[in-house]
Amino acid sequence: MMVAMSWQPDELAYAGPEHLDEAFIRGYDRKQGYPDPASEIAVFEAQGFGKSSTIVDIGAGTGQFAVAAAARFGHVTAVDVSPAMVAHLEQRAKSQPNLDVVRAGFLSFEAEGVDGVFSRHALHQLPDFFKAIALERIARWLRPGGVLRVRDLIYDFQPAEAEAIFADWFAGAASDPAAGYTAEDYETHIRTEFSTYRWLFEPMLAAAGFDIVDVTYERRLFGEYTCRRR
Repeated sequence: MMVAMSWQPDELAYAGPEHLDEAFIRGYDRKQGYPDPASEIAVFEAQGFGKSSTIVDIGAGTGQFAVAAAARFGHVTAVDVSPAMVAHLEQRAKSQPNLDVVRAGFLSFEAEGVDGVFSRHALHQLPDFFKAIALERIARWLRPGGVLRVRDLIYDFQPAEAEAIFADWFAGAASDPAAGYTAEDYETHIRTEFSTYRWLFEPMLAAAGFDIVDVTYERRLFGEYTCRRR
């Protein structure tokens, strides 16, 4: 069930119309490049996770990570705001009794005492004000010492560098929208979604109660963070 304060945004509206389209969802993993969850599983295992560990995958999408994680860890809750994504996830979860599916968002999901939280390419759907609230809420879901793993579009450059960085990004985009993200897709993301700067995001993590254990960046556009709740 989705419950939010009256002053909070409609996360479903922020998610974008394509995430409500069953045809888009059928081709979503292909467009994403079939991301292999093995490296993310390995991050949690390196932090001591095992068969007794509980993980929340928030913004779970088609469940690439959630399904793989359920095979390695004690219990996984896959959370997504899109009814169409949730329907897809529920079909995938039928054969895995330790995988639950919940329709909710960063601002409406509730949990407590979980060991880990994973989020891939979802947090950018919230403006920075609400992103900071979401990170504080994630910290409350986690037990002390719990692990947050985030991969997202986060800008590791200064505003004056944006034009050159984006031009290089567009130059490497896919030409076929069915096979990958096009330059037009990237332009739409920049205009309509809420990727933030690294030098704003990291203070948000600290304010929410997280210590950064490890961070890497790809092309100064994609940040991967492993954090531990204080």
